[in-house]
Amino acid sequence: MFYNISLVHARSRAPAWSCLFATKITRKKFVTTFHGTYNFKNKIKKFYNSVMLRSNLIIAGSNFIFSHINTKYKEYLNIKKKFLVIFRGINIDYFDPSTTLEVDENQLLLEWKIKRDKKIILMPGRLTTWKGQELFIEALNLVNKELGYEAFYAVILGNDQGRDIYKKKIKRLAEQYRLSNQLKFIQHCKNMPLAYNVADIIVSASIEPEAFGRVAVEAQSMKKPIIASDIGGSNETIVNNKTGFLFDSGNSKSLSKKLIEVLNLDKSTLNFMGIEGRKNIISKFNVEKMCFSTYSEYKKLLN
Repeated sequence: MFYNISLVHARSRAPAWSCLFATKITRKKFVTTFHGTYNFKNKIKKFYNSVMLRSNLIIAGSNFIFSHINTKYKEYLNIKKKFLVIFRGINIDYFDPSTTLEVDENQLLLEWKIKRDKKIILMPGRLTTWKGQELFIEALNLVNKELGYEAFYAVILGNDQGRDIYKKKIKRLAEQYRLSNQLKFIQHCKNMPLAYNVADIIVSASIEPEAFGRVAVEAQSMKKPIIASDIGGSNETIVNNKTGFLFDSGNSKSLSKKLIEVLNLDKSTLNFMGIEGRKNIISKFNVEKMCFSTYSEYKKLLN
């Protein structure tokens, strides 16, 4: 009341509970964005998650999340409350290939100890089982078997966030497949557009559905071909065989086939795919579009 607040928007569950009570007491409008699957194994966790459906306006970050809510949380939906999809967006000015300098790219490759004599496959994302790093390594091994030589370099870029056992496990797997000369594990990169730009192929191999899938969107914005699992948000953000490729989720052989296909594509095809990818992101997944759509809904709610 002191700050003359008319509306509160919560994007995660813990603060949403505080916001719910505060807006009830002050009779202000309450908005939530349901941007994850928020898995649950019991009724208590499901009830905790349900706070995201107790607002005046519920926003789903993708059609996949919209469907997920309708399937898993049907009993908490109220037909009197507005429920719609507003796609998440990224900063297309930040994720723009024209903003990186060649000297910086060369410096990054020097730090990663990678040469430019082969194509580079990049897999960004924190190190956790559901992100599919094991699947990715298995696919790289199959690519080597199929091609019969070391035709690429690969980078797994992500922090283990304390998952030391998992990190050791995937490193051992890489050693087992004799990928030590080709595969680099990089913990952190401050300049992600630079990381995307030095790569030739981007991979998102999640074995569980991504609610939105930022990697696929950022890669397209950077005019890079993306290969992603055919589940979750990737189905909505990638135009298959035009701005990227979808492979059978959880299937290392399917991923390896797509990797070989893209490794063999000529430069003009890759350039065309990059142009179409950036067009796709500018038209549908621009952060400015997301903000404008959200603001428009705010005004409708307050009026």
